[in-house]
Amino acid sequence: MKVLVTGGLGFIGANFVKYFLGKYKSCELYCLDKLTYASNRSLLNTFKHFSNFHFIKGDISNLSFMKKVFSKHKFDYVVNFAAETSVDKSFIDPTVFYESNVVGVINLATLSLKYGVKRLHQVSTDEVYGDLELNSDYKFKETDSLNPKNPYSLSKANADEFLIMYHNLTGLDVTISRSTNNFGAYQAQDKLIPLVINRALMEQEIPIFGTGKNVRDWINVLDHCKAIDLIMFNGKSGEIYNVSSHYPLTNLEVVKKILKKLNKDKSLIKFVEDRRVHDKKYAVDTTKIETKLGFKSEFDFDFSLDLTIEYYKEI
Repeated sequence: MKVLVTGGLGFIGANFVKYFLGKYKSCELYCLDKLTYASNRSLLNTFKHFSNFHFIKGDISNLSFMKKVFSKHKFDYVVNFAAETSVDKSFIDPTVFYESNVVGVINLATLSLKYGVKRLHQVSTDEVYGDLELNSDYKFKETDSLNPKNPYSLSKANADEFLIMYHNLTGLDVTISRSTNNFGAYQAQDKLIPLVINRALMEQEIPIFGTGKNVRDWINVLDHCKAIDLIMFNGKSGEIYNVSSHYPLTNLEVVKKILKKLNKDKSLIKFVEDRRVHDKKYAVDTTKIETKLGFKSEFDFDFSLDLTIEYYKEI
């Protein structure tokens, strides 16, 4: 079995590569990464000890390059983590997001069809649904209309819609997962949890957009990896699966939890001007993946946060 993991040195991708290498020792795993600021290059030294790990430096939006990769290796499965993910940066330069998040996905789909890939799995986001009011009890279902509110989530939504259309048009075996906010080891340090941990450790001010009441639903990245594994080998072609562990917290609650665990004073918190567009609340219904595939998260939020804090203390 040959598996191509794109964006395999990014946060979620790297955790998936590590998970997959540990579980499927007979597979040949090809990790393709552009090596951007969000890539964890140091992991190459870790992964190279696996005889079935292979690294390819490249960009999924470069069609001529990707043609050479697909024609040479004849992959059985493709899992796409490669994406630009910064909401703030997407307002500044949306073109970069479309090149990676849309053009790159179109390349992967057309090449997967041409070279007989058994399944292409797209790692999407719950942000494609848009947001909810803070007092809403609703949870988005896979069949709900998409209503992205920023260039990043719009690009991910466009990619999802293309893949479903392409599946219906050509029969390419495609699955999509839409996960809530991930956290854990290897995350880029401009994201909320690592940023807060690092600033708290250095006794620096911790900026919080607006009032800090925006709600995000958190999942340990290893639970997300397990969900993707289930979908890859057991999911139904052409289907979308929401993924969550159901730990909704306001941004302010997350920051206060970290400060308490580090025994730091809440005076480090500094409220700053809100984002131009700041989604209020995310929540997804995970009935489908739980009933159809038997997914159940294993990691408690507070325990996962303890592990994450220890990781960032040590690096």
